[in-house]
Amino acid sequence: MLLDERPKTSRVDLYDRDEELNDILSNIDKPLIVVTGIRRIGKTSVINVALNEVGIPYVLIDCRSLRDNYGRSDLYRLISNALSSSLDKLIDILRRIRGISIMGNTVEVRWRGREQISLAELFDRLNEKRIVIALDEAQRLRGPLSGEVLNALAHAYDFDRNITFILTGSEVGLLYDFIGIEDPNSPLFGRYFHEVRIDRFTHDESIDFLRRGFKELNIEVPMSIIEEITNVFDGIPGWLVYAANAYIRGAGDLSMIREAAINEALNELERLIRVKANYSVVNARRTALVLRCIANGGNTWSKVVKCVEDFEGATVSPTSLSNVIRTLERLSIIRDYEFLDPMYREAAMRLSIPNY
Repeated sequence: MLLDERPKTSRVDLYDRDEELNDILSNIDKPLIVVTGIRRIGKTSVINVALNEVGIPYVLIDCRSLRDNYGRSDLYRLISNALSSSLDKLIDILRRIRGISIMGNTVEVRWRGREQISLAELFDRLNEKRIVIALDEAQRLRGPLSGEVLNALAHAYDFDRNITFILTGSEVGLLYDFIGIEDPNSPLFGRYFHEVRIDRFTHDESIDFLRRGFKELNIEVPMSIIEEITNVFDGIPGWLVYAANAYIRGAGDLSMIREAAINEALNELERLIRVKANYSVVNARRTALVLRCIANGGNTWSKVVKCVEDFEGATVSPTSLSNVIRTLERLSIIRDYEFLDPMYREAAMRLSIPNY
């Protein structure tokens, strides 16, 4: 169903992504595919459908749950969970790998001790079979073990010809940083990857998507409602589905639906600020301030500088401010002093400035 709030797994439930799906499938022989797009754009659905159609075994590793300073146990637990989900397709290989135990339907990977297995060794053994390994929100792998992960990926890129890696990321700049496309010291520097970009729907596509979705559910919705949802949520599939389902559940007042979406986006921005405060309260406070300045019309460097300095009553280091803006761009929250998601813009206008 088009309006199912869960990630899609079948092409028939995925609206207007044939070009992106076919692009992935036609390049599945490449060693590395990178799929990018902002939050709620539908990357996970596209990957799920592609993996189900590719016709070869796959492992899907969901990196979203990794904490910033994840440890080896966190990483290997993530891999264990992914291998467990694909156990039926890989059991013939996994049962022969030193350092891996199969307990019922669960795969245990040993990361310490005499029987430990490294990521590079694991990839080498999985290479005995044609396989796709997908890392969803791969930028979350940045951190203490990123070098180990990148070295394993680079090793597999060079020597494991039966493995294709698919990396997805909604924080596109951070994903590029993780891969190291501009870092000569990165193990993956200089290696070719095929990129597939997932874009928002056009205005007409958004209307057609909503009309078809409501029709599937045999629900009559006035065109004025469909138009309003389209205008508010600017072609982002996740928000369109969110609004449509809220309407179906009886939230007929679109202003209430919009308000709920803004509050959800606000919670996400506040969570970002709290995480930053764990490392630097000054940076966290300034990030909140820059977000609010841009949301209130600061669409140039000089306007943001003036807004920040007027609020703080002091001159601001250009380097410090530039770093904040660059980070927000790498997080795919803004680009060229504009928000990529209209709900984030509205949320940022309400963002309180921490008084650290």
